[in-house]
Amino acid sequence: MDLTDACFAGAARQAELLRAGALTSRALVAECLRRIDRHDRTLNAFRLVFTDRALADADRADARLARGEDAPLLGVPVAVKEDLALAGLPTTKGTAAVDTTAPDDSEIVRLLRAAGAVVVGRTRMPELGLWPYTESTWAGATRNPWSADHSPGGSSGGSAAAVAAGLVGAAIGTDGAGSIRIPAACTGLFGLKPHRDHVSLAPDRDGWHGLVAAGPITRHVADAALLLDVLAPGHDHTAAVTGTRTLRIAVSLRTWGRGIPVDPEVRDAVLDTAGLLADLGHDVTRVDPDLRDVTGPAVLAARYLHSAATTEQALDRPDRLDARTRAVAALGRALPAPAVRAALAQTAKLTDHANRLFEHHDLLLTPVLTRPPLRVGEWNRRPTLAALLAAARMTTFLPLWNITGNPAASVPAGHTRTGLPLAVQLVAATDGEHTILTAAGQLERARPWTDRRPPAHP
Repeated sequence: MDLTDACFAGAARQAELLRAGALTSRALVAECLRRIDRHDRTLNAFRLVFTDRALADADRADARLARGEDAPLLGVPVAVKEDLALAGLPTTKGTAAVDTTAPDDSEIVRLLRAAGAVVVGRTRMPELGLWPYTESTWAGATRNPWSADHSPGGSSGGSAAAVAAGLVGAAIGTDGAGSIRIPAACTGLFGLKPHRDHVSLAPDRDGWHGLVAAGPITRHVADAALLLDVLAPGHDHTAAVTGTRTLRIAVSLRTWGRGIPVDPEVRDAVLDTAGLLADLGHDVTRVDPDLRDVTGPAVLAARYLHSAATTEQALDRPDRLDARTRAVAALGRALPAPAVRAALAQTAKLTDHANRLFEHHDLLLTPVLTRPPLRVGEWNRRPTLAALLAAARMTTFLPLWNITGNPAASVPAGHTRTGLPLAVQLVAATDGEHTILTAAGQLERARPWTDRRPPAHP
C-alpha cells in the first residue's frame, strides 16, 4: 500500500496491514513523522513530537510482529492530548504554567502502550481546555486541515487536526463540555465521548466535577471502537460497528437555551441524516424534547467556572496564563460557595429529567454545533464574558450530556457550500456506546466520509 494512503487508512486498517505484513511499523511511523514535519508548521497540531522514541517503539513493534506476537494496536501511530499525563513530562493542559513533571503515564497512555500503540506526540489544546477553539497568545493558533483560515475547534483541536491531516492513525481527546465532539465536527471525523467513568482518567480523580470524559477521535467508526476496546477493557465495542439493529431515534433541533439560531446548513445536515436513518429502516421521530427549560445552563456555568478556578489554583505558575484564561478563573473564584453546591445538587434531577427521553427512544439526533467552524481569531476582540456567551450558544447541544454523563458522538454529515465539514450528534442512554457505534457504523457504510481528504494536506 502507498504510504500516504496508509497514513489516512485509520487505526483499525493500519493494525490489519501491520499484522498481515503489508507494511512495517517503522515505515508507517517514519512517514507520519515526515508528514508532521511537512504539515505541522502550518497546522500547529502538536505541542511535542517524540521522534526518537516513536521510531524506537516502531522497531520494537516490528520485532514483536516478526516473532508472531499480537496486540490490538501493535505498531499503530497515535497521538494524545496534552492534558493526559506522560511520565517525565509536565502535564501542561495547554499552558506554559506547569513545571512539575508527572511520575507516571496516565492510565490511558499506559493502556495504549500495553496494546502496542506508538505514541508519536502530544497534541495542543487551549489553555485549561476552556474554549471551543485551540489558540493562545504564546502558542499561536492550531488550524483546520480543511481550511487554514479556520479553527479545528477545541479543546481537543490538536488531536483532531492531526488525525484529519493524516499525521497519525488515531488520537485521544478529552471532553468536558463538547471538547471531543466539537473538533471532530470541525474536521470531518468521528469523535466519541464515552459515558462517565467508562474510560479511566487516572491519576485524575474528578475531572471538572465529573464533566470530563476521555475518548477517541478517528477517521472511521471502527477505529474508535478498537480504541475503546483498549481503553475500556472487558467491553467489546468492535462488534457493535457492524450491527444491523433497528433503532428508535428522536430528532431535535431545539436548543438548550432560548433564542439561539441554528445555521440553515447545519439544520439541513441533521434533517438529511434523519432521512437517511429512516431510509435505513429506523423509526425516526421529530421530538424536540423539553431539555432547555430546567436549570441546566446555570448548573453548567457554575461547574465550569468553578472548575476553571480550581484548575488555575493547582498550577505551578498561574501568572503565565493568558489574560482571558485568568479572567475566566476569576469569574469562578467570584462564585459563592453555596451557588456551587446548589449547582452540584441539581445534577441528579437534571440527569433524571434528560434521560426520560431514552425510556422511549434509543438515540437522540441533534446538531453538534449551531454553525460551521469558527475562523481563526474570530472572537479575539470580544470581552471574556461575551466570548463565553458566544461559545455557549455555538455549543448549546453538547454540555448537557457531560452533566448527565451520557455517551455522545459527533458523526460527519457532509460539507458546507464552501467545503467545511458538517456533523450531527448522536446521544444514547447512560451506557449506550454500542447503540451509537451501531448507528454510526450504518451511517458510514451508507454515506462514506473518509474517501474525501483535506485538499491542502494530501
